[in-house]
Amino acid sequence: MTPRELRADVPALADVDYFNYGAHGPSPRYVVEAADSFLESFEYDAPVRENPYQTAAEAIDDVRETVASFVGAAPEEIALTESTTAGINAIANAIDWEPGDVVVRTDLEHPAGILPWDRLKREGIEVRVVPTSGGRIDRDAFAEAVADARLVCVSALTWTHGTWLPVAELVDVAREAGAFTLVDAVQVPGQAPMDVTDWGADAVAAAGHKWLLGLWGGGFLHVDGDVVDDLHPRSLGYRSVETPTADPYELAAGARRFEVGTANPAPHVALGEAITTIESVGVDRIQGRIHELAGRLAEGVPEDRLLSPAEPESGLVTIDVDDPATTVDRLADEGIRLRDLPFPEAVRASVHAVNTEREVDRLIDALSAEW
Repeated sequence: MTPRELRADVPALADVDYFNYGAHGPSPRYVVEAADSFLESFEYDAPVRENPYQTAAEAIDDVRETVASFVGAAPEEIALTESTTAGINAIANAIDWEPGDVVVRTDLEHPAGILPWDRLKREGIEVRVVPTSGGRIDRDAFAEAVADARLVCVSALTWTHGTWLPVAELVDVAREAGAFTLVDAVQVPGQAPMDVTDWGADAVAAAGHKWLLGLWGGGFLHVDGDVVDDLHPRSLGYRSVETPTADPYELAAGARRFEVGTANPAPHVALGEAITTIESVGVDRIQGRIHELAGRLAEGVPEDRLLSPAEPESGLVTIDVDDPATTVDRLADEGIRLRDLPFPEAVRASVHAVNTEREVDRLIDALSAEW
């Protein structure tokens, strides 16, 4: 499959120039159909012909294997979650915190990587924020901040600038200090190769509703097999344990302990289909096409207005305009969709492989009114 063929299968793209994949990637027909087909079978047939709980479990196990293969993990290291936020919270709620423990994050994390730690301040946890500049982290400040940290949470690919953080290097520094490492990778799957072993982090949270073009509700959490037994989730249900009726209970082996109870498998069935679709196009091919189109956009933006690298590192291109919210509304009226950011105060275009040169050129022309 080519990017052009994939685009033709996404109904939402028929009448709009869409540049908001960093927030929501509209799904191809067959991703939605996979979820619908599963739901029809599950609701119409499974209750009377088989055990619906077993049907759901088998579907979830299949998706778990698909996700594991896609990110270079073992199936037992994957938990299926609702979202990246749910995965980060699952880790935050599985550690036995003590007053005085330190959490380290950067100053450009998404709220998903901010709010769970801020809540812990009520329990006497210190949250240290490492400064960044232009989407680049101060390595010396990071090393100083993590020297006595209990946990470190960083993004792999920044949602604010589209820059890659040196995850493997940061993980090494944090591990040497004895800190648990958690990576927010939500902007990675679907637009760049993702192998969790390259980062070496203890846990990686992500989701499929952005660049993978999956449905909302299809998230996943990778937890390294060497650390999972040290984590004790506060939320438990029949999926979290080996035998639900056992007393005392025994936590499920591997990351499955983070899956709690009855949940709709359809978004994860769609996630599996989305991964299969992206792999049929080729992640390397997608990344190359994104680099080409994002570079075309960056070249058309004045240097003093471009807040992302002049040679984009991803499909996320952030641009300074005088009134971001007004600009987004104006472009929406012209059939161009992108978003404004709270920080930096700017607009962000998310360029996918399914975009075209014509769309990029039209976006540049529309934005030129800002400068």
